[in-house]
Amino acid sequence: MKRNSSSVHNFLRTFSLPDQDGQTFLQPEQTTRCDTLCIDDKEYPRYTNEFWTARQRQASRLQEISYRACFKPQLPRFFINLLTEPGDIVYDPFAGRGTTPLEAALLGRQVISNDINPLSRILTKPRLTLPEYEDIRARLYAIPDRTDIAARIDLSMFYHPDTFRALCSIRSYLLEQEENRDSDAVDSWIRMVATNRLSGHSPGFFSVYTLPPNQAVSPERQIAINQDRNQVPPYRDVREIILKKSRILLKGIERKQKKNLSMAADSSLFITGDARVTPEIPCNMVSLTVTSPPFLDIVQYASDNWLRCWFNGIDAEETGKKITITRKLADWEMVMGDVFMELFRITRPGGYVAFEVGEVRNGSIRLDEHVIPLGIAAGFTCMGVIINQQDFTKTANIWGVNNMSVGTNTNRIVLFNK
Repeated sequence: MKRNSSSVHNFLRTFSLPDQDGQTFLQPEQTTRCDTLCIDDKEYPRYTNEFWTARQRQASRLQEISYRACFKPQLPRFFINLLTEPGDIVYDPFAGRGTTPLEAALLGRQVISNDINPLSRILTKPRLTLPEYEDIRARLYAIPDRTDIAARIDLSMFYHPDTFRALCSIRSYLLEQEENRDSDAVDSWIRMVATNRLSGHSPGFFSVYTLPPNQAVSPERQIAINQDRNQVPPYRDVREIILKKSRILLKGIERKQKKNLSMAADSSLFITGDARVTPEIPCNMVSLTVTSPPFLDIVQYASDNWLRCWFNGIDAEETGKKITITRKLADWEMVMGDVFMELFRITRPGGYVAFEVGEVRNGSIRLDEHVIPLGIAAGFTCMGVIINQQDFTKTANIWGVNNMSVGTNTNRIVLFNK
């Protein structure tokens, strides 16, 4: 389709989810519900529909890397297919686990990924260069279990002593490889998978039962969990768990997808920095940005990732100081206003920004209404708000976050055009 503003508006107005195989909020004969949103005496179109579902298309297994506060792969895929062509550059300034960059790469687009948290690069980049399973296995079993490693941290509330020894041995090897600049794609893959398996609530993780893998509790809290559940950390085979997860991630990757990933890897740009200042990205370069920024103080990114930071030799406290977690809406708007100024600089004429936000604080704050003026002030044209209706996730309840009260209960995407 032609990707001018009128054709995009028409597509959204007449959209009907094809081949529905999951429960929807709308009747099958209905299409998009259209109304307008008035801000500063100007009206903007608003489109409400089920534009994608988790079951509409099974996402690539490569996306099965846990990370808190991330959107489903179907969200960026919808906008990448709608607004770009193969070879176009797709960017995410708050990349997190890398959902947007990976989905763009699978679809044959070039990718730029940024996140101020160094874990983002660790979790994303290895999935663009896929190693062979046998190479992963050979490398893992070539790393000896060392008895001479003195851990400076007590993690006995999470791990069996033999599990912890194997984990520390692999950690030491990976950090030494990085320090000596000898890491290759296999090392990076092992590091990525191990980082994802550090803690969780099933035998597929290295730890005893704890919260979901996208949130690490404190040692004190884990001690309390162990006492409440009358549990002690069982032995887990670290190498076999990494291999099992690797098999899952690598399963079903098509030849074309592997080729697309390889091409994206060769041209990719990974940045670890402030989204407000990205001199690495030339002006007028990006065709589409799909992103979801930090939502005020809803998620504590640094405290959630302290265990992952330890494994990767990252100072969690210093990283946490750099991550924007604002409590006041005015402060959040100031930060995002600067982000939009930078996005306008790097977006090519005719390019788009899909900025996903949500309802927070019991629905009293709808961030889409605050985002529109920020984008316009930066120079963009607001094409409207796209609301995707969705079922709530079980993990939100496990975290103790009720989506209707403090979390997000819809995908709200503000679409801008340059």
